Amino acid sequence: MPRFFVCASQIETEEGSAKRVRILGEDAHHIVRSLRMREGDSITVCDMARREYTCRILTLDKDCVTAGVLSVCLSAAEPPYEAVLYQALIKGDKFDHVVQKAVECGVCRIVPFLTERCVVRLDKAGAEKKRQRWQRIAKEAAKQCGRGIVPQVCELLYYKEAVAEAAAAELPLFCYEGEEQYSLPQAVERCRHPKTISLIIGSEGGFSASEAAFAVQSGMCSVGLGRRILRTETASSFVLACLSFAYEMKNS
Repeated sequence: MPRFFVCASQIETEEGSAKRVRILGEDAHHIVRSLRMREGDSITVCDMARREYTCRILTLDKDCVTAGVLSVCLSAAEPPYEAVLYQALIKGDKFDHVVQKAVECGVCRIVPFLTERCVVRLDKAGAEKKRQRWQRIAKEAAKQCGRGIVPQVCELLYYKEAVAEAAAAELPLFCYEGEEQYSLPQAVERCRHPKTISLIIGSEGGFSASEAAFAVQSGMCSVGLGRRILRTETASSFVLACLSFAYEMKNS
């Protein structure tokens, strides 16, 4: 069933219950022109607050589609935790891949940041242009995999800003190829039911020793990811999949 995301102002209520949904702009155009849907067809609408609405189309116009709400439920696709990915900038279109796969694996926010060894350097204008592209990729990935929210792609941060934010999570993971003593399974075992998780992934060149030391001093949990060295565009999906297995699949 086609899936669309709307804001709260597009949901009309009567006596506290959702009755109708208005789908506007590009999504309305997609329903009418691309999908060629008709009155009476069914769609799924998500309100960006982890609720899903099963709806039936009432009226169609290229700028506005109105649908009646048949039922409402909490999204079953959302993890029982909020995971935020802090991903260092990487070359080419690799960041596109990271965004798409992170959304599929359940992340709720993606924060790009700069490190000492980042090859890619962006000014504010360039970073914002990239962010808008990554946000579109996140939205399409959320639709494709049945998410209940569209994960947010945030503004570019400097390294110390990213670490300061990430360290506030209940399970703050600093994924470091130089970590030989402490592993991801050990970290997960020590934190059984985290509500918030952060993971920091470096660029192609990894982190410098001083950056790793700063992360630990700031409260991050430095973890190794096994015996193989993963590419930066692979590491985030690997960690998020491990978290899903530990906190979702084992408890379902």
